[in-house]
Amino acid sequence: MGVTETKTIELPQSITVRELAQRIEASPIDVMKILMANGVMANINQLVDFDTAAIVLSEMGVEAIQEISLEELAKEDKGSIPLWRRMLANEDPKSLVHRSPVVTILGHVDHGKTTLLDAIRHTNVAEGESGGITQHIGAYQVEHNGKKITFLDTPGHAAFTAMRARGAQGADIVVLVIAADDGVMPQTREAIAHAKAAQVPIIVALNKMDRPGADSNRIKQQLAENGLIPDDWDGDTMVVPISAKKSTGLDDLLEAILLVSDDLKILANPKGKVFGTVIEAEVGKSQGVMATLLVQSGTLHDGDVVVMGNVFGRIRAMFDFRGKKVHKVDPSSPVSVMGLHGVPVAGDLFQTVESEREARQIVEERKILQIKVTEKNALTLEQLFARFQAGELQDLRLIVKADVQGSIEPIVSSLKDLSSEEIKVNIIHSETGNISENDVMLAVASKAIIIGFNVKEDTGARRYADNEGVSIRNYDIIYRMIEDIEKALKGMLEPELREKVIGRAEVRAVYKVSKLGNIAGCRVVEGELRRNGRIRVVRNGKTLHEGEIASLKHFQEDVKEVRQGFDCGVGVKGFMEYAPGDSLICFVLEKTSF
Repeated sequence: MGVTETKTIELPQSITVRELAQRIEASPIDVMKILMANGVMANINQLVDFDTAAIVLSEMGVEAIQEISLEELAKEDKGSIPLWRRMLANEDPKSLVHRSPVVTILGHVDHGKTTLLDAIRHTNVAEGESGGITQHIGAYQVEHNGKKITFLDTPGHAAFTAMRARGAQGADIVVLVIAADDGVMPQTREAIAHAKAAQVPIIVALNKMDRPGADSNRIKQQLAENGLIPDDWDGDTMVVPISAKKSTGLDDLLEAILLVSDDLKILANPKGKVFGTVIEAEVGKSQGVMATLLVQSGTLHDGDVVVMGNVFGRIRAMFDFRGKKVHKVDPSSPVSVMGLHGVPVAGDLFQTVESEREARQIVEERKILQIKVTEKNALTLEQLFARFQAGELQDLRLIVKADVQGSIEPIVSSLKDLSSEEIKVNIIHSETGNISENDVMLAVASKAIIIGFNVKEDTGARRYADNEGVSIRNYDIIYRMIEDIEKALKGMLEPELREKVIGRAEVRAVYKVSKLGNIAGCRVVEGELRRNGRIRVVRNGKTLHEGEIASLKHFQEDVKEVRQGFDCGVGVKGFMEYAPGDSLICFVLEKTSF
């Protein structure tokens, strides 16, 4: 007698009794009886968690397995494995088919990114096919030799990396546009760093070849110096000469994209789970919330319930990139949808669920999680080392910023020399200039640490780093930097004290108080002043004094803190010479791991 194969059903983290019964084609009454027998009193519309639902199924001879969580997969750091490949890992290979490649355009400003996108669109996209809606939707498809290619019409590595920071990888291939009469520029190098960090193949479009100063050999040499060896130099980077303005070389570029796509074996299951990425979203005057989605697997239909970030909704209408109304969307296709209850964030992952009730439950759980969870996306070096010891990490990712080019080469060389068989030092990006928000964004997406040498942080970069948990450390002596990282790799680095500004007040008047001396009458204009903080007195941009808070009062009452918009009296130890107009900067010293 043969062994009966146990039936298995995938279930979400939570499900209603009614939906559970429907999944297993059973009576809701029977499901409720089993729940009651196990001490769970639940009505037909009540949500039960996965473990409870699994007990019900086991008693009915069915095995329950938990559905793959898109968010958990996105948070995992799997190096070069794109999210869509991980999502398809458990799919039947026979159900997988080739899907069109998704391409994004990166490069330096004024090198022709937008002109190239326009040239490809006008050459390949038929005119006059608009339907009920005509607004720009952020992505479009072209056809070359009978095969489709999807272009994301959102050029810029900041947008590209914002998606990665949220766990998505919208593009399969990056086209790097470089002006042949200009060369590799700072933004070009940043774009290369972002694409390499994402492990996305790069095709170089050598634009403006029609100009007199075009020099392809010089550009190829610069590319080689930045780690992109041209294919005609026995490398693996395809370099295609084009002129976006004159629409020449476009067919060669599209052919190159298809060749790289064939090597990548980009797959999807049109009948499987529906998931993808939010490209952009806005609130229209007449249509309400309109979101552009890129379907990466499965087939999206009219009426499907979708969840993306903290937003959900039932799709009321869908439009393709021409503005034509459609009723289903295949993998790799961009689509503009209506019906969402809020505006999602570009880069959010989306998936379909069974019902609006389930969608609402997922969104509520995510909101609660955001409040409770303080764990950061990026890690300190101490945490990274702990992951290395646990066998979860094989490389230490660093972003290096220095004041001059002459400093970068010895720093990068010395850092790479610290690599060993156990752990590799991986320089994600190195460049001259201050530490910017863009550097922090790259660090978040790549789980990297930022090292600065004789540089400062731009306005907003430190705040962004604090919010995202990115570790930044500045040095003015190279050997100390190398020594610290070497110690960190050996797990010996001690936490350091770092200044964190928490508030600023302006002195409005000065009062003399018996026994205390002069007190500054202030209005808190930013953040808060704390009793346990330190104060820096600044006048005309110069620091006059720095010391502990001796007294902090709101009216006549001693207080622990005073927040923005409120008046207070402040006394600073060792200082009496306040003057109206002085700024009082309040800061605390925090221990921070590397």
